[in-house]
Amino acid sequence: MIEALVVLVLASIVILSLNRILRQKLTHLHGRLHMTYETMLVVNHVITAFLWVVTIFIVLNVWGVSLAGIWAVLVSVITVIGVGFLATWTMISNFTANFFLVLWRPFHFGQTVEILPENLTGQVTDLNVMFTTLREDDGSVLRIPNNFFFQKMFRVYGQPPVISQGLHAHDRATLAPEIGDATEK
Repeated sequence: MIEALVVLVLASIVILSLNRILRQKLTHLHGRLHMTYETMLVVNHVITAFLWVVTIFIVLNVWGVSLAGIWAVLVSVITVIGVGFLATWTMISNFTANFFLVLWRPFHFGQTVEILPENLTGQVTDLNVMFTTLREDDGSVLRIPNNFFFQKMFRVYGQPPVISQGLHAHDRATLAPEIGDATEK
């Protein structure tokens, strides 16, 4: 315990002295580097925080806590946070892409879409929050993440199909006269 107090007292003296010297040097460089006062404060605070973190590690080492264990925990936590951000970014990206696909409608159900340069081709059968489903000619199903349509070029074949189910004969004739005529005969 006494060793830890000695380390903390020495660290406080050293950090305060270095802080004063650093402020003087930054003030001297202020005119040369055209740094704002706020930038000087941020640099000073970052260096001071780094020195206090080093001091904490030294105190933990004096207490017998393994630094390797601490580093392992820190790296694990940072990795989990990174994976969480990646997963969240992917979901938000696909959700946003779905919104714009529905809004702009670059393709419709029933149309054939080819994604270039991968040459993935299929008929659009479903569109949900995460994926667009394409059915290939051989019957296999491709589930393409929605954000893929904003990262790659794609080609759309064919006209959007006219939906005639559930429409009255008059509505079918108005939408597509040839379909209305065919269904009435």
